[in-house]
Amino acid sequence: MEDKNFKIISDQVIDPSSPLAGSTMTKAGRLAMELSHEKKRLKQELEELQTEYDEIKPTTPTGTRDWYVKWVSMLLAVAGIFLISASLTFYGQIAYIISCIGWIYVGMQWGDRAIMIGSAVSATAIAMNLVNALT
Repeated sequence: MEDKNFKIISDQVIDPSSPLAGSTMTKAGRLAMELSHEKKRLKQELEELQTEYDEIKPTTPTGTRDWYVKWVSMLLAVAGIFLISASLTFYGQIAYIISCIGWIYVGMQWGDRAIMIGSAVSATAIAMNLVNALT
């Protein structure tokens, strides 16, 4: 018994390399299969794009307290270097020490020992130089 709403189409020209070649599926069935294959392809393409995005996106948080401390510390470090170069050594050293303290905080928040150690060593060296200059 044949359903009058569905007509079996077997005389359509189908690409011979298609997995549906020689099939006696309804037109709706073929379309459903093609849509299913297209959905799988698009899903895979989306996953590949997501992977590429994850590799490119920054790994540091943005808009958090440590993000602000990081950028203020970077600006203070640059200002400190320029102040020292402009013969305003005392103010440059103070700016650089404050910068190092900020970087130590950021290193603690991120759990990054390299940032903490590098900043602590730099702050200690500048502080020793500052103490020698003041005494």
